This record gives sequence, C-alpha cells and structure tokens, in this order.
Amino acid sequence: MAPVFRHRVRYHEADAQGFMFNSRFLELADVGMTEYFRHLGLPYLDLVAGGMDPSVVRAVLDFKRPARFEDQLDVRVDCVRVGTSSFELHTEVLLEGELVADLALTYVNVDATQAVARPLPDEVAARLRGDASSGAPAS
Repeated sequence: MAPVFRHRVRYHEADAQGFMFNSRFLELADVGMTEYFRHLGLPYLDLVAGGMDPSVVRAVLDFKRPARFEDQLDVRVDCVRVGTSSFELHTEVLLEGELVADLALTYVNVDATQAVARPLPDEVAARLRGDASSGAPAS
C-alpha cells in the first residue's frame, strides 16, 4: 500500500479541542479515491469522460486514534475487490506511520441520468483488478 497523498489537518477541520472531525475522514477517502485513480494512470476527468461515475454505496470506518490540528497525515489507498459494476477501496490514514483510521468504501459505477448501476469500463476494471491482485490486503 503506497502513500497516495499527504494532508495537513487544517483549522476548520478540527473541533475546539483540536481533534479532527470524524466526518473529515470521508473527505480524505474521497480525495484518496481520485488520487488513487491518478496513480493508476486514470485521472478523474478522464474516468468521467470514459463512462465512469463512481458513487459510494457503503462506508465502514474504524477510528484507532485521534488526529489533531496541524498533524500531517498520510493517506494510502488500495483496491481490495472488483465486481461487474462495483469496486471496494481500502483506505488507511496514518500519522507518523501509526494507523489513525481504517476505511472500507464500496463504490458503484452509475449512469447518473438513469440513476442505475452500469458495468465498469473495461480499462478501469482491468487496472483495478491488476492492483487488487498485486497483494493488497483483504479487508
């Protein structure tokens, strides 16, 4: 699992005690998804142009320790499952190598005009499967 991006916890992302709000972890996972696809050679705008519109249908978050204002977090993303129209990404948020939060997000490729699932584009599915089979841990 390689780092996808680094994020410094900003003032507006923390509560009065300086802890990062729990909802911000989903934002990190969302940015992680776009950076993950960039890492695979599929920038997000190219994905959309090629018939890809991933929507989150399931999110599971496990918090291990707090992140605080000014902490620099590493966000790592791997694909752990690929289906016909869906895929699951495993996201780790780390602080100095220690796990802060562990997230599993399931995405479905949708046709937004029809509001129905549609198969993943062949190239996207192939790249996701290649990454998922490269030794990513199952969640």
